[in-house]
Amino acid sequence: MSSSDPRPAVDDRSPKTYEVRTYGCQMNVHDSERLSGLLEGAGYVRAPEGSDGDADVVVFNTCAVRENADNKLYGNLGHLAPKKAERPGMQIAVGGCLAQKDRDTIVKKAPWVDVVFGTHNIGKLPVLLERARVQEDAQVEIAESLEAFPSTLPTRRESAYAAWVSISVGCNNTCTFCIVPALRGKEKDRRTGDILAEIEALVGEGVSEITLLGQNVNAYGSDIGDREAFSKLLRACGSIEGLERVRFTSPHPRDFTDDVIAAMAETPNVMPQLHMPLQSGSDTVLKAMRRSYRQERFLNIIEKVRAAMPHAAITTDIIVGFPGETEEDFEQTMHVVREARFAQAFTFQYSKRPGTPAATMEGQIPKEVVQARYERLVALQEEISWEENKKQIGRTVELMVAEGEGRKNGATHRLSGRAPDNRLVHFTKPEAEVRPGDVVTVEITYAAPHHLLAEGEVLNVRRTRAGDAWEKRNQEEQVKKQGVLLGLPQIGVPEPLPAATGGCAVD
Repeated sequence: MSSSDPRPAVDDRSPKTYEVRTYGCQMNVHDSERLSGLLEGAGYVRAPEGSDGDADVVVFNTCAVRENADNKLYGNLGHLAPKKAERPGMQIAVGGCLAQKDRDTIVKKAPWVDVVFGTHNIGKLPVLLERARVQEDAQVEIAESLEAFPSTLPTRRESAYAAWVSISVGCNNTCTFCIVPALRGKEKDRRTGDILAEIEALVGEGVSEITLLGQNVNAYGSDIGDREAFSKLLRACGSIEGLERVRFTSPHPRDFTDDVIAAMAETPNVMPQLHMPLQSGSDTVLKAMRRSYRQERFLNIIEKVRAAMPHAAITTDIIVGFPGETEEDFEQTMHVVREARFAQAFTFQYSKRPGTPAATMEGQIPKEVVQARYERLVALQEEISWEENKKQIGRTVELMVAEGEGRKNGATHRLSGRAPDNRLVHFTKPEAEVRPGDVVTVEITYAAPHHLLAEGEVLNVRRTRAGDAWEKRNQEEQVKKQGVLLGLPQIGVPEPLPAATGGCAVD
């Protein structure tokens, strides 16, 4: 480099930085934890928050469910192209469902991408990055089947107090609107002993809440020939000392059996919360979607859950404007929403995905009709969510304190936490020190459609091992950041879990 070269000299002794950008469902969020763990195991350090593509390696973990997924990816890749041109040695990798689907198309549209990898071989990322660096050529490697269960890979957990635990990957369903089974493959279950061993190890590290994760989580056992395997797993979680909260997402109504409801109701640390994707309330549309249940079956499940757990909060996913949906079909969806009284509904306008049967179906609904129905559905659900939240006023609840869940907390002098039913509650900051992962007891005083307030004094603060774990990690992160600023390599050691949503239906 000449003395007139304006670029700063690179200190090869400094560790390279990485950034992982995640799109889509909870499975992708958990996969990104593994990608981070792999990169840190290879010697990279996490780039500071807000680096916006200034890292040495930027990884996109993509989703292919929604129609705008492609545009979002290529727009972001285009934004990084000039940055990469100015930074010799910078690398860009694309993985996830869209990478599995598009494969070589990505490097044709964005030739500055260095690595493309699929959903089945995320463990290859560090090797592919090094190969791309040495060969100075893009590496595209897409495995057609799972090479190893992802949970065997190193993981950088996003939270010290709450964690995802994957119990299965893939899906055996053939929903006509969904491309995920083609990209994630057939369902493959983990051994129960391996799942419980991971949970026990996490609890030993201070984690007090886990979310069991699967593309179709309550079908767990179909791969190992035990129809009651999921309810047995929930009950087994109840015997793990120190595990305070157990959640799961996302179940399928077809596989939601009475033994699962009983296990939820009878296992104290399984939370009174259920995310049950409806998709449509019309039997005609459900048949066209190849959803193997009908309206009566769905409402019967809701009724049984409420009988067993009266205070359970039930959420759902709904698609508006599926091909062939009539006004009468849509009214059936509205009827189910009124009957089920969901705490929240994640609503989506039907998105045509090439490669799915629904994409070529007759009766595609005009955009303006879909938009009008969508707005009516959202308005109805907002009204119900608010009414259901108002019923919480006056209740005394235990909250697990969360990190980063209240955008206005600094100005309002509040903290935020999740109730057992997963409702978000903002509460007055007490005089006693409270850390994420600790538990506080509060009385609900106000309700809005999407959150609750506890404006009085905190009734009790319980310091927990989860709070200790958060504090320890926070201190270690500060030391690591200081080390990076000094240019000295450091050996490094779930931010809150996103609200549980409908897995594959989320953009």
